[in-house]
Amino acid sequence: MSSQRVLNVGLIGGGKGAFIVHPHQKAIHFDGTRRVTCAALHPDPKVAMEEARNWPYPIRGYKSYDEMIAAEAEKPIGERVDYVLIVTPNDVHYDPALKCLRMGIPVFCEKPLTTTLDDAEKLALLAKGKKIPFGVAHTYLGHWSSRFARHIVRTGLIGEVRWVDAYYIQGWLFERTEDKGVMQAEWRVDPKRAGASGCGGDIGTHALMQLRYVTGLEVKRLSAHLRAFVSNRKLDDHFTVYAELSNGANALIRASQISIGHLNDLGIEVNGTKGTLRWRQEEPEKLVINLPGQPDRVYWRNAVTPNDGFLGDLPEDLMKEPTIPSGHGEAFHDAFARLHRCFEADVRAFQAGTYQGHDGSKYANVDDGVMGIAFIQAAVESSDSGGEWTDLDE
Repeated sequence: MSSQRVLNVGLIGGGKGAFIVHPHQKAIHFDGTRRVTCAALHPDPKVAMEEARNWPYPIRGYKSYDEMIAAEAEKPIGERVDYVLIVTPNDVHYDPALKCLRMGIPVFCEKPLTTTLDDAEKLALLAKGKKIPFGVAHTYLGHWSSRFARHIVRTGLIGEVRWVDAYYIQGWLFERTEDKGVMQAEWRVDPKRAGASGCGGDIGTHALMQLRYVTGLEVKRLSAHLRAFVSNRKLDDHFTVYAELSNGANALIRASQISIGHLNDLGIEVNGTKGTLRWRQEEPEKLVINLPGQPDRVYWRNAVTPNDGFLGDLPEDLMKEPTIPSGHGEAFHDAFARLHRCFEADVRAFQAGTYQGHDGSKYANVDDGVMGIAFIQAAVESSDSGGEWTDLDE
């Protein structure tokens, strides 16, 4: 891949102290095969150009994403952006994504995909109809150990799934953080910008995606209880969903942003008929397997041996995935890089005319994004009805 042309990436959003753009842009440059070349960093044209001038390395600034998309689409392959990364608040995902797709530009978008199910479905129809790569940035799928967990559960090594506890627990919104000038808090508690759910849309979708990615199961119906514990907060800061899964198993999908002492405590426990799998992203190097009558099996990234009495053969692409030696922490930035690396492969296939779609095995695709919005919509409806069981549409 090193002999290939370096891909050009454009940013939409990310100015004025936005957090998430920085792990993304570091990940984009991770392999030397991708680079950020241009950006529309802020809705205010003057601020957008100022932010571009002050960017850590030279990029071409645009006054708006409309200007950027139009200008880049006119350029030949090799000079134009090869894909666009959208890192705006939720209410500014749909419009730039739609315009990029119409211009034939692949999109990698922060989650949740949109603020409404109708918009999400429109993006999915367009992306799949035109066979354009579209990724949704569910970061934690990028951990090698998430992919290892997926292999263990989906190949039946812990038996048939009976119960899943998928969670993401934080404490940073335990008080009215939005009144303290914290930009990250202000838009997340605003229904016009964040959508119908605050905590659920922001981090509950990560818990859902971890469940779906690892187990391969879907939520068929749910009973939800959303609550805003902080007074006068318009969106939920605590999110609890009891779910029935597509194989008849049950699950708890929960998230909180008012749990003091928790930082970014995302994790999953899968109870099967033969054993249990446990993983936490705050200890991302480690995966624990519990088998009846045996000591715990603790696997560490890059220290996994096939055919060890529990594991059988392991997929070649999993074992060849670039990593650093075990004992050296590979974590958040590496997870982002793995997502962008896999998306890059699909962008190159798209440009070569060989892209046939993505199955969600390497990064969350546009259909995964739609499922996240459908899940949030059903959870809000259920909670508004006192936790009434609500079906998810196919």
